[in-house]
Amino acid sequence: MHKLVAVNRTEITEKNIEFIIEEMEPAEALEASGQMLTDSDHQAFVYLLDTGTDYIYVQFKLHTWPALTQALQLKKVPLLTWGKQIMPLANFHEELWMLVENIEGNDNYGEDFRTAVEQAFHEALASRA
Repeated sequence: MHKLVAVNRTEITEKNIEFIIEEMEPAEALEASGQMLTDSDHQAFVYLLDTGTDYIYVQFKLHTWPALTQALQLKKVPLLTWGKQIMPLANFHEELWMLVENIEGNDNYGEDFRTAVEQAFHEALASRA
């Protein structure tokens, strides 16, 4: 069974976009996998962290989406902070763009999730077109 954690808050400065997990950090070292999935049932994007033996699924729920869109528009690699571990999220932009563009107009993800993504990422999608 994979561990599931959620990003609790975001901090945006001129230099960085930082996603923060406020629960107890795992003992093992984490590595950004460069892979992102969707969890349409919980209206979340999910970034995979590799522990070397398993994956930890980091959920980016609806309240973090404004920061996700800013990360895309600023083209800065966001950081994930979990306790003392701070890591750049490899392939973040490529993975998120691929998912957002695939979800746009596609009800295979469920109408509620598609609509939420289209609304949240409207400006980013329009600027990319």
